[in-house]
Amino acid sequence: MNIEIKSIRKSYGSKQVLRDINLSVTSGKCIGILGSNGCGKSTLLSILAGVQSADGGEFLYDGRDLFKYEKQRALLVGYVPQGTPLIEELTAKDNLSLWYSREEMQKELDSGILKMLGISDFLTTRVSKMSGGMKKRLAIGCAIAKRPPILILDEPMAALDIACKQSISEYVKRHKQEGGIVLISTHDVIEMELCDEQYIIKNGVLNRFDYTGNLDELVKSL
Repeated sequence: MNIEIKSIRKSYGSKQVLRDINLSVTSGKCIGILGSNGCGKSTLLSILAGVQSADGGEFLYDGRDLFKYEKQRALLVGYVPQGTPLIEELTAKDNLSLWYSREEMQKELDSGILKMLGISDFLTTRVSKMSGGMKKRLAIGCAIAKRPPILILDEPMAALDIACKQSISEYVKRHKQEGGIVLISTHDVIEMELCDEQYIIKNGVLNRFDYTGNLDELVKSL
């Protein structure tokens, strides 16, 4: 399995946010997308997830352009945006019920992904009463219900505590081990260490960046 992002462009009025985005990713890899605020990271990920449209370019999965096959993209791509797209009035269990059958949910809560994310601990809690970490873990649980091979995460660990970050890290590692692909928009050191490669969006173009752990060097490159 591999994906290719080719010549993706996006403008808002006269402002060109993405000029020419190109990237190739193979199975079992996690790619970090870095950049300053407003550089276009979230725009790129939302385009790949199908939330908004590109002005041009291709998103190829094993040679097929997913921009032209919406139903296939919905099965192949799991997306967790910065916000949490959950129904606030419902409990965690009720939100999960929109994505899982009763049998699937119980299996995952007993010994699968939902157990790894610790969702059993707040299964009957309403979303409106949840902490940010709970909401993020639940959003991930919903996004991966159909086990999509491509996982797109927009700053998934932002403002989370260490325990929540650990849960998400373990899932990302497992997803990679199972041959999945992960794209992460991040400013977080823990997330960067999960990534096999890092890229920076600057002036609308995506360029490779070899992160060595030197934050000063990273800041100067943004």
